[in-house]
Amino acid sequence: AHVPYIIKPYEDIVKNPKDTILFDEALHNQIDQQKEDLGADGALLKTPSGEVYHVNMLEKLLATILAKMSNFVPEAGIWLNTQRPEWNDANNALVGNGTSMVTLYYMRRFFSFLDHLIDSVDFTSFTVSVELYDFFKEISNELAKHKSLLTNKIGDQERQSFVDALGQAGSSYRNQIYNNGFSSKTADISTADLKVFIRISLSFIDHSIDANKREDGLYHAYNLITFEDQGGVSISYLDEMLEGQVAVLSSGYLSPAQADEVLNQMRKSKLYREDQNSYILYPNKDLPRFFEKNNVPNEVVENSTLLKTLLTNNNKQIIQKDSTGNYHFNGNFTNTDSLNNALSELPARYENLVSTEKDDLLHVFEDLFDHKSFTGRSGTFFGFEGLGSIYWHMVSKLALAVQEVLWESIHKQSNSKVSESLRKHYYAVVDGIGAHKTPKAYGAFPTDPYSHTPAGRGAQQPGMTGQVKEDILCRWGEFGVYAEGGKLFFDPSIVRSEEYLEEQKEFGFYDVENEKQTLTVPKHALCFTYCQVPIVYHRESNSKGIELVLSNGEKKKIDQHHLDVVDAANLFSRNGKISQIHIYFS
Repeated sequence: AHVPYIIKPYEDIVKNPKDTILFDEALHNQIDQQKEDLGADGALLKTPSGEVYHVNMLEKLLATILAKMSNFVPEAGIWLNTQRPEWNDANNALVGNGTSMVTLYYMRRFFSFLDHLIDSVDFTSFTVSVELYDFFKEISNELAKHKSLLTNKIGDQERQSFVDALGQAGSSYRNQIYNNGFSSKTADISTADLKVFIRISLSFIDHSIDANKREDGLYHAYNLITFEDQGGVSISYLDEMLEGQVAVLSSGYLSPAQADEVLNQMRKSKLYREDQNSYILYPNKDLPRFFEKNNVPNEVVENSTLLKTLLTNNNKQIIQKDSTGNYHFNGNFTNTDSLNNALSELPARYENLVSTEKDDLLHVFEDLFDHKSFTGRSGTFFGFEGLGSIYWHMVSKLALAVQEVLWESIHKQSNSKVSESLRKHYYAVVDGIGAHKTPKAYGAFPTDPYSHTPAGRGAQQPGMTGQVKEDILCRWGEFGVYAEGGKLFFDPSIVRSEEYLEEQKEFGFYDVENEKQTLTVPKHALCFTYCQVPIVYHRESNSKGIELVLSNGEKKKIDQHHLDVVDAANLFSRNGKISQIHIYFS
């Protein structure tokens, strides 16, 4: 897409990471005119000859990941200068000073997928735009050049050198496209070079994940960085967040045993809310009032000629003294910019003192209010995505992440004790979700969707959120239904025994023709539909395998617990050839 927003050069982003984007009004008007002339294609990037510029899937994947890597801060995460946090927009105030480990956790999963994708194709090279090729080579070279950093904890000066190099590479690529567009020239990235890039990127990501393990066994979600005046990029940390634990569990980095330990620690942490048997987004806390924060220490005033002079002259533009003898900054200041502007507006006779003391006063102000650590609604609200609040979508994300690790443990035949512990953790998370509760515990009808549950109250804000997709995926996962290589597999390893019927029952469903049908499900069996075809699990059976009931009345026996490519395709296409699937587990 051709958008009229211009990300500033890297040097400007470092100067003010909260002001990084310009709106190009002339370009906006040009794009609008092209949309009038060409329709929707007018909003797309063009070749030098004016045609829509097309690239392949790999270039799109690389453009995504290289943009992230150009904002990589080792041991801190992905720098949120022009990028907002991941799922939770209540953390939007982190943009500028914040870094996202959550993004990095998901990038690990992305890189692992890309690695698998490259392995699955028989190419020796891939053709991409020469501009992206140059970007790729710059990022790859900087990763290789700084590989020695992986052996130890990274110092602040080393971190800035690395961040500067990656940031400049991203800035050069952007400026090339802004100024000249794509030339339509191409270059080939060898598969070998691509694999090296993926592996070294994963090494840096894994190193950063290790560095973000907290003393309590949990993992940091979002951090803060500071470009120090004397040089170097330092890292400071925020409170634990549920989003960070979900993301690291989903990353694929932790072994099943390590994931189990994270879940053990979560249950003991301030994230666990016992009255709901579930997890809050972040720990509750007592917020200091404005008057508790806006108290300038006496020693600061005593050591400041400027402040003492202003007080003597009864100038209240910056500071004032109350009736009890305490000092306070001007109550209209909202951040350090407000103070900086006020200092600039003082009468000329204070100019020399302002020049001498401004930086010190700005540091004092930030120390008092700590605006840098302000995350947004997440740090000040008590409902919605606020303090002490459960947001049910994130709990379902947790359930899905735990289930993925559980299946990994089962498929890898890991320690059976670990698998059983993960199974208990999974169902403990599921049981905490509203649909499994009484109306009294949930605070509403359990089958009705609500977005969140604040501290001390029942479910609030009715309406379906994105939670529904995680719940559907989890339910399929509980039945052990998964597709791989065009085949469809069935594994009842984590189905709870109470899911199986104690007495036979009638099961109603709509078939592929949307006709209502009923099926008698026997004792010790369960039934669900997949692509509108009923699938019956028979737990206590003398036989083992699958029986397909075909629409023509014939039955087909299969001596394994998966459908081959042909039978799976018939099911996926809903062509009506299969009317029932019975699976027998001895």
